[in-house]
Amino acid sequence: MTRPIVWSVAGNDSGGGAGLSADARAAEGCTVHLCPVVAAVTAQNSLGVQRVVPVAPDVLEAQLAALATDLRPAVIKTGLIGRVDGVAVLARWLDRLDADGGPRVRLVIDPVLGASAGGAAFADAALIDAYRTQLLPRADLVTPNRREAARLLGQPEAVALTEVPAQAAALRALGAAAVCITGGDSPDGADALDWLDTPHARGWLALPRLDAPHTHGTGCTFATTAASAMARGFVTADALVLAKMATTAGLAVGHAAGQGVGPVGFDAGFAADPRWLPRLGCDTSPVSGTSGPALPWPAGLYAIVDSADQATPLLAAAEPTLCALQLRIKRTSHQTLDDQAFAAEVRAQIDRTLAQAAALPEAARVVIVVNDHHALVLDAVEAGTVDPASVALHLGQEDVLALGAAGRARLAAAQARGLRLGVSSHSLWELCRAAALAPACIACGPVWATTTKDMPWHPQGLHNLRWWAVMSPVPVVGIGGLLTTAQVEAVAGTGAACACLVRAVATQAGEREPVASRLAAAVLAWRHGAAAPPLPAPDWPRPSLDPAMS
Repeated sequence: MTRPIVWSVAGNDSGGGAGLSADARAAEGCTVHLCPVVAAVTAQNSLGVQRVVPVAPDVLEAQLAALATDLRPAVIKTGLIGRVDGVAVLARWLDRLDADGGPRVRLVIDPVLGASAGGAAFADAALIDAYRTQLLPRADLVTPNRREAARLLGQPEAVALTEVPAQAAALRALGAAAVCITGGDSPDGADALDWLDTPHARGWLALPRLDAPHTHGTGCTFATTAASAMARGFVTADALVLAKMATTAGLAVGHAAGQGVGPVGFDAGFAADPRWLPRLGCDTSPVSGTSGPALPWPAGLYAIVDSADQATPLLAAAEPTLCALQLRIKRTSHQTLDDQAFAAEVRAQIDRTLAQAAALPEAARVVIVVNDHHALVLDAVEAGTVDPASVALHLGQEDVLALGAAGRARLAAAQARGLRLGVSSHSLWELCRAAALAPACIACGPVWATTTKDMPWHPQGLHNLRWWAVMSPVPVVGIGGLLTTAQVEAVAGTGAACACLVRAVATQAGEREPVASRLAAAVLAWRHGAAAPPLPAPDWPRPSLDPAMS
């Protein structure tokens, strides 16, 4: 493929650990073409920095001018710049590139203001002010650690986790479109925590902290991976998930070089390794440790219907391959009922469907899933009027956030009693958020274009569904646009646990082919696809959202 181009305007590390050396390793591992623009020359080794010499403004200008005529970037990433007039040169070039009629160039700022080894400071008050006034207002993403975030804001360094979100919000208020304050170098406990504040997602991104002795260049690796992912078309929140994965994987393969701290490595296979998939919290509380679901999720066909009447012919078929059936009862279909009457109608339809499912022979038992109506399900579980093992709850991402911290605690308590949870996901950050909720299954969609919902997401395709199936910590349900037996067979071949049928099994007025016949054909397709070797696992997922929406 043609590699997207990233410029890194940063310092040269004579010890080969950080700066442009780390940027080059990360960019190559992410399959982008890096143009290393030397903004500063350093004399350093593994023990510390002895000298920093920013290049003259005309030298920086000449490098950028040469690149602009031939190697226009998708993203510019900054590291050590070292002088105010260097910042001014870069700001002018950002404006020129914005005005040249080409695609917008995105800017990622890694504010290298001091050395992690040796403590040498690289920025005075004037340079920090130049960052605030000239770079932050142009930035698509800023990736400081907590010490750097505090210096940019002129505030004390955050000590408690509760202080970090406010500092990220303050940086966004200075003009940055998105901020990620990294915390891998902060002693917060068992997890390394990074705070995301982006247009699409906010929360703590967590992975278990590694006991890694070689950490030089982690900030450069994180920012360059994020820039590379953005250059490959990912929105900022997804790019930060990939950056977290790459940096953690790189810590696992760091190596000794010299007498001090060695450089972090780069594992080009990081994006296909489920060990590195992080969890994303829903609010300002750190992600809690999650255990697996109390009950496993079955494999097979997963049907979605809008009423108990639609469920009846599917349950009557007593087909063992039909493993789950979701009631998606929408308020818009019962507009003549007031809220109290509608709640009673939903409860009645749930009870009726559960009774039908309970009457099936053991070999044909179906998990009955309730969509959206979490209050009814949780009330019934808490009151003991429904066996939590007999029903599951499915929630979209907006529903999960709308629950609030108290509602999610209530949901977790019901899960501990055996309630199975399914969660929708359409992007990498949504997959990470779903994984943090200890679900029984995670839905990935839309696999193909669908008319059942208006949504901004690109179809995932079999490529992303296969990636989800490899990376998810729990079984994956492929949903969206499944209309033919060939599509059902293809979903089975990705390793997904379930193929979700919506329009394919809905009863339509005047149709001639009975639902049972369509279900039987889907069953055969599923069995054939599931018996075939799964598709190869992709090295990377593909973007599912237009980056213009960042």
